Amino acid sequence: MDFAFGPEDEALRQEARAWLDEHAATTPPPDAGRPWERELGSGGWIGLGWNPARGTYGNRTATLTGQVVWAEEYARAQAPVRLGHLGENLLAPTLLAHGDDTQCARFLPAIARGEELWCQGYSEPGAGSDLAAVRTAAVRADGGRTYRVSGQKIWTSHAHEADWCFLLARSTEGSRRHHGLSFLLVAMEQPGRIEVRPIRQLSGDADFNEVFFDGAVARAEHLVGGEGNGWRVAMGLLARERGVSTLVQQIGFAAELSRVIRLAVETGAAEEPAVRNRLVRQWADLQAMRWNALRTLGAAGDPGAPSVAKLLWGGWHQRLGELAMQVRGASAVLGPDDWRADRPYRLDALQRLFLFSRADTIYGGSDEIQRTIIAERVLGLPKEPRP
Repeated sequence: MDFAFGPEDEALRQEARAWLDEHAATTPPPDAGRPWERELGSGGWIGLGWNPARGTYGNRTATLTGQVVWAEEYARAQAPVRLGHLGENLLAPTLLAHGDDTQCARFLPAIARGEELWCQGYSEPGAGSDLAAVRTAAVRADGGRTYRVSGQKIWTSHAHEADWCFLLARSTEGSRRHHGLSFLLVAMEQPGRIEVRPIRQLSGDADFNEVFFDGAVARAEHLVGGEGNGWRVAMGLLARERGVSTLVQQIGFAAELSRVIRLAVETGAAEEPAVRNRLVRQWADLQAMRWNALRTLGAAGDPGAPSVAKLLWGGWHQRLGELAMQVRGASAVLGPDDWRADRPYRLDALQRLFLFSRADTIYGGSDEIQRTIIAERVLGLPKEPRP
């Protein structure tokens, strides 16, 4: 199997590297927020993977390998954390696949310019990995011109910064499981109708939120894919959650692994055969994950590919966090040298890695859910009994 990049890819790599070296170097790390999204938009770097057959919206397009090149260079430059990736990589391809021309013309140019940010309203307190159990309701109102959305979403990334939310809601009263669901686009600026509450994590950060909808208004023309077809649209979106983004993620993983290896050498932990064996295993597994991700990039519609990728990287990253603490030894439980009681407790990069990675096998679909998908949809094994 040939994993090499062609001449056009290498030309794009040089262009991307030059642009990032010029622009990312002047951007305050680690997160430049909205200004950085607009900078990317002005350079035409948002939406490289969008389907050009549906039109262009101010963005350039690239082949699949070209998208990988851009992702690799972005990670190499240690460019700022993206705020617009949910709109660019999840919603936009979903609108191109299931939305109408009016919806694409309204929302895609603003995403391509880096001007509107999105969050995803899927998980609920009683419907995490079991997405078909959502209870948030969407009821027709105003003579059918709008929907009124009521319910609660949880683990919603960037909800406190987003302008819009794409969400799954139950639009048919009394429906069960994946029937009667609709995919709606909801404006987040609705005081008194939408409340966002941050969720404080073990690391002390608050990257996720609870979102409460109390009769929030969604316009009927912002229904994607037709009423009652939300499950089909949502599953199409989730299939796009892997792919090129997995390769980007692995570049970050490689940087974390390199940090752990350097620390193991510095502390002498690498001299221990058991530790050395784990370090080599982590490196080898990361190479295998990369090859698998490259192999499955074109596997559109393969129900097992996203689940296999999630199972591979979730467990790998969790084991890396554990290995980082093993390499650190007793000092892993200590705070920074300049700790003071008059300010919040802080963690270093490896401590944050360990604590955050505990959730890697849960969020985005737990390992149990991924194995069930592979068993039922790929291997054709009997389905588990449903309540």
